[in-house]
Amino acid sequence: MVRIDDVQKLGKDNMDATLRSFGAFSKSLQAITVEIADYSKKVFEQSTAATEKLLGAKSFDKAVEVQSDYAKSAYETFVAEATKLGELYAALAKEAYKPFETHFGKAPLVK
Repeated sequence: MVRIDDVQKLGKDNMDATLRSFGAFSKSLQAITVEIADYSKKVFEQSTAATEKLLGAKSFDKAVEVQSDYAKSAYETFVAEATKLGELYAALAKEAYKPFETHFGKAPLVK
């Protein structure tokens, strides 16, 4: 038999877990936002530097070299950033779920 006290406690526990989850979600989302802003700044700086080098190229071969170097650098930066963001999103999911992980193990069963 389920008592009213048990139902009230379950409701309070659910609310507490939800609030902790939102807190973790918010903190992780801020970290992701900062990371994306830093990446955007880095990409802008790289492309600006590459454009300046490209405009200063004295020969077609030098222009191709500058473009190739930029493409390689841009790809490596993208792969590193994608990996980092993947880790941040995985941490977000883990942290947002954590308050519920132990909570669901304690929920009383209704018979």
